[in-house]
Amino acid sequence: MATENQPEHHIENPFEYVLEKFVWSLRDVGRALMPNPARHIGQAVPQVRRITVGDLMDALKKGLADVGALRDDILFIGLIYPVAGLALARLTFSYDLLPMLFPLASGFAILGPVAAVGLYEMSRRREVGEHVTWASAFGVFRSPALSSIIGVGAVLLLLFLLWLATAGEIYIATLGPEPPQTLAAFERGVFDSPQGWTLIAAGIGAGFLFAVAAFVIGAVSFPLLLDRDVGMWRAVATSFRAVGQNLGVMALWGVIVAGSLLLGSIPGLVGLIIVVPMLGHATWHLYRKLVA
Repeated sequence: MATENQPEHHIENPFEYVLEKFVWSLRDVGRALMPNPARHIGQAVPQVRRITVGDLMDALKKGLADVGALRDDILFIGLIYPVAGLALARLTFSYDLLPMLFPLASGFAILGPVAAVGLYEMSRRREVGEHVTWASAFGVFRSPALSSIIGVGAVLLLLFLLWLATAGEIYIATLGPEPPQTLAAFERGVFDSPQGWTLIAAGIGAGFLFAVAAFVIGAVSFPLLLDRDVGMWRAVATSFRAVGQNLGVMALWGVIVAGSLLLGSIPGLVGLIIVVPMLGHATWHLYRKLVA
């Protein structure tokens, strides 16, 4: 029995567990990947430009041009998303994790910038006139800023895990801890009950906040690190400034990205074969417009 000076043991729920590990991991990543003063001393702080809607359209146009020029090679990388999505759906149905299917699928948007790093590298190489194949994407692993790239990727991965924990807690709070027995029962619980609509509203609201956080962190940090070894935290800070100084235009860019991913997902995820490479290449060209 717990005494006045000896508190009763507390069993963590999944949300508390993941949140605790998120904080610990973020602290460790920060210690390991702090910019090396000797390496980054004297570097100029990246300057952010103001852009217009016309710049967004031009970036998309250039992204499509890259897909057209590299179409035989880019399809290989573009297949990653739909194949991973279908495998994820199969895994979810096999292990009675049906309530987590939407959080897992939508969470791909949080990890999108990580998956697109290879595409940024291909656009970077094509920009300087190099011969580019799908193997060029693996040039990322020879980048001087690889540790910082991994660090930003780790932050987004931890954000993804925190989103899954939050989504799980929302489901438990609304429809209960027991998983649905059938797909039909799950659909009835979600769409034919007040608790289900509460789940939808809370899930969309929380998911939006996580998506915004991932968008702000990854908007230009990965392309910047491929272009210049400025350090993890300086790259993330530049990404924040790029979004903050172009709030309306970047909000529109976020809508374009989300809408394109949604449209690409509708026909059995097949559309993502084109959408993902296009957005990846366009993001590189948008970075060129945002950062001087």
